[in-house]
Amino acid sequence: MNGSMLALDFAESADREEFRRAVLAGLSRTPRAIPAKFLYDAKGSALFDAICELPEYYLTRTEIEILMRHAADIASRAGPGSALIEFGSGSSVKSRLLLDALQDLALYSPIDISRQHLDQTAAGLRRDYPSLKVEPVCADYMTLDALPQINGHTRRLGFFPGSTIGNLEPAEATAFLRRARRLLGTGGALVLGADLKKDPRRLHDAYNDSAGVTAAFTLNLLRRMNRELHATFDLDAFAHEAFYDSLEGRIEIYFRSLRPQSVTVAGRSFSFAEGERVHTEYSYKFDAAGIDAMARSAGMRIAETWTDPSRLFAVTYLVSAP
Repeated sequence: MNGSMLALDFAESADREEFRRAVLAGLSRTPRAIPAKFLYDAKGSALFDAICELPEYYLTRTEIEILMRHAADIASRAGPGSALIEFGSGSSVKSRLLLDALQDLALYSPIDISRQHLDQTAAGLRRDYPSLKVEPVCADYMTLDALPQINGHTRRLGFFPGSTIGNLEPAEATAFLRRARRLLGTGGALVLGADLKKDPRRLHDAYNDSAGVTAAFTLNLLRRMNRELHATFDLDAFAHEAFYDSLEGRIEIYFRSLRPQSVTVAGRSFSFAEGERVHTEYSYKFDAAGIDAMARSAGMRIAETWTDPSRLFAVTYLVSAP
């Protein structure tokens, strides 16, 4: 076994240990909760890509439409020779719109927690952009301390699309923006996608699609625990549950026990009451004032905002506040 294979095995072992610790801690607390980042193993990432194609899930296509119309504006603000850093890259579909628009790009660095998905994405980008320097980083962007080495004084343009900022609690969102501001450095900027507040029915439908893909995405977390932690979850005994809390301004997502049952996870037993829920994800929704306040709390300001005609979604260009 060569050194690169040993390093990969070590990294995968560390990832699995982090997963084990987080799951056991999350199932031991009250109320129970497992961090949303663990939804995104290779299968979960593929399911999320499928969610983005659903008719009910307006977020992705709306953001893509905004980026298609304004990628040249973003490139003009960033200037030539910049480095694009994407936090939580997934399949990098949206970033390709910026890759095509940015001039003389020095580097593209996709950052994602799913190693397998990241490697596949990086391979595809190297094939389609043979002259582009692609340096993937497998990491949790919430704890990332450094970016790939960039020669000279290249301006760093961060990219955080998909309203992933809404998956973070308000304090976490501010902490992420502060971290991004530091990582992107002097003269850096961040292109941020944020879902806007709207009719609760439309929000509900976006997270409870008729094809059941979002449900499969949520329940894939149970499948992952079965595979990696030798858990005994019966996927037919749990259900996906998502609803909009208008007071908090967020979608809340859980998996819910359909009957009283006990489950073993990593050698430990956990009992679930009928109807008991385990939280997996929030998706906060924003208005213009909320985005502005969040940016300012992190030492940033909005340089420009682009929205669609129906004001479903916003893409903002954030820079460091003076």
